[in-house]
Amino acid sequence: MNQQAPRRPAKPYRRPKKDPVRLLAFEVLRAVDERDAYANLVLPPLLKKARENPGFETRDAALATELVYGTLRRQGTYDAIISACVDRPLREVDPPVLDVLALGAHQLLGTRIPTHAAVSASVELARVVLGDGRAKFVNAVLRKIAQDDLETWVARVAPPYDEDAEDHLAVVHSHPRWVVSALWDALGGGRAGIEDLLEADNERPEVTLVARPGRSTADELLAAAGEDSALPGRWSPYAVRLAEGGEPGALDAVRDGRAGVQDEGSQLVAIALARAPLDGPDARWLDACAGPGGKAALLAALAAGSGAHVLAAEKQHHRARLVERALAGNPGPYQVITADGTRPPWAPGSFDRVLVDVPCSGLGALRRRPEARWRRRAEDLEGFAPLQRGLLREALGAVRVGGVVGYATCSPHLAETRAVVEDVLKGRGGPAAGAEWIDARPLMPGVPALGEGPDVQLWPHLHGTDAMYLALLRRTV
Repeated sequence: MNQQAPRRPAKPYRRPKKDPVRLLAFEVLRAVDERDAYANLVLPPLLKKARENPGFETRDAALATELVYGTLRRQGTYDAIISACVDRPLREVDPPVLDVLALGAHQLLGTRIPTHAAVSASVELARVVLGDGRAKFVNAVLRKIAQDDLETWVARVAPPYDEDAEDHLAVVHSHPRWVVSALWDALGGGRAGIEDLLEADNERPEVTLVARPGRSTADELLAAAGEDSALPGRWSPYAVRLAEGGEPGALDAVRDGRAGVQDEGSQLVAIALARAPLDGPDARWLDACAGPGGKAALLAALAAGSGAHVLAAEKQHHRARLVERALAGNPGPYQVITADGTRPPWAPGSFDRVLVDVPCSGLGALRRRPEARWRRRAEDLEGFAPLQRGLLREALGAVRVGGVVGYATCSPHLAETRAVVEDVLKGRGGPAAGAEWIDARPLMPGVPALGEGPDVQLWPHLHGTDAMYLALLRRTV
């Protein structure tokens, strides 16, 4: 008579352990996916709240930040790897499950966290936020991913470069294919340049400060931060670069508004406009798209040095309030108004200098907002095109004959840069004031690799800045 083997006693249920670091990172990723939030806006308040817990240390905040941004930057690569490890299309996997898998993949392939710790921590997170059933699925997938390193996985899931160069680069460097194509067109050149650019997009950007002239100096910021914690800017005389982990809010000048956080590319745009030579008066400046106020604050500080008045206009009321906050305390005369630059309340020819930093795709700031690459679509550019052209036409109408307009955008996409300027100068889509190009390159002395001009395109891999574009135009009639 066969005797049944004694049944093993069931393991007692173990409550999953809550890991505050990984829970915080998961919460940010869900906000990005569900609410189209930006990580750089969601993460800081969550970290501030977490720091109220005595057990949450500085290294925990650093790990949470790395998990969020590393996962978002490498999302395309990790999606391709995860897809190779599941038996269904990714669109059929619940988004919260994908977020846990991506966080786990980043720990396994993009950090020095030991394999067993990365898998166990991710499975525990899955038990907390997904339940035991789906945690088993997460465990199975991550164990497959853990069998190889990132280089091996990429070689497996990316198509060969010789067969499909753009798709290869898209998977290897975690950018949508259409973005790879657009950036390559704007950059020109061969494989090395585009790979350098895509790699730079995936690097953590420096925190750069601006010392607002007449209110603070770069030397003051360097002294306050300490020589081990900050370096001078590369190109802007007002820039200071903080070392990794540097906290801008710890500096008195930043808290007082005498300095601020501003990418060096944005600083160069404002400085170049202020340096452009003028014939005649130089008393009235306009920032026609001033929100959230970084460039307006630098322009106002520069204008104060020459006694010029700055009008900062912003269409959205809440962003106009941010501009007011940024300009508060400026020593020179200024005014902030809520106004639409395409329907201006000012009279034509009222200003000597005009900056129009137009709304755009944001493809030039993918280092800071990595989720934007997955959120944007190629067709989005068609929606920006009429607004960009309308703002530039009105800016040319707002400046006097002989005055200067700076057209700026945080995108290197040709459809948002030179194509806009050329169309407006040719009068397409409506009448435009006559204007001529000004060579912007001499107004950025010491900055290399500025191209053939007369406009300027900055690049993360060449200049360490966001990919800011600037065209300077002088009104002729």
